[in-house]
Amino acid sequence: MFADPKEESWSAERFYSEAKESLDAGDYETAIQNYELLEARHPFGKYAQQAQLDVIYAYYKYGEPESAIVAANRFIKLYPRHPHVDYAYYLKGLVNFESHQSFLTRLLPLDRSQRDQSAAMKSFLVFSELVKRFPNSKYSKDGRQRMVYLRNMLADYELHVAKFYIKRGAYVAAVNRAKTVIESYQRTPAVRDALVILAKAYKIMELNDLSDSTLKVLKLNYPTYERIAEVKNLVVK
Repeated sequence: MFADPKEESWSAERFYSEAKESLDAGDYETAIQNYELLEARHPFGKYAQQAQLDVIYAYYKYGEPESAIVAANRFIKLYPRHPHVDYAYYLKGLVNFESHQSFLTRLLPLDRSQRDQSAAMKSFLVFSELVKRFPNSKYSKDGRQRMVYLRNMLADYELHVAKFYIKRGAYVAAVNRAKTVIESYQRTPAVRDALVILAKAYKIMELNDLSDSTLKVLKLNYPTYERIAEVKNLVVK
């Protein structure tokens, strides 16, 4: 149970011990209170430093992603050479990842790739920095796996927008989005459909040489893909 500092003067060690006990018990609100009081009353020393790291996780689990990210950024800025700063990067990426997988996204029956991807991009960039800076970190393996998922999701989003544009006759915009998938998200499953859209848009705009060259690339890389026929059989009116 959280103690009022007016009633009891705790040492830094006592505050940390109480906070860690609450954190381990899943009482994140009390943990956060004690971590914050520890830092306020004993701002220097190993316990205050560790509290700044632990409170990131406490905020994350308590459902306060903004506070978690602020705490992570602060820790990274203050202690860039801390032996566990990789954990701060990992938690920051994880918070953004979970924001992308938000409650409403899980609740509503829509493809996640159709939603705003800003949190996904932030998460990808943080995990990318984690992997680059700390390739041997125990968190980097999970970070790499999440990056694969996020990269596929970001590619799917660009593909979704390209499909939206081509259905509405905005062929130049469709071409630009399809190119983004092909150039920025190579080796993702979305590339083959982006090539289809690109070839079809060029054909509709009567840029036949570009359409033919795109179709060749599609055939070369995905020779058995059934959507090749869509491009071949497309009749421009």
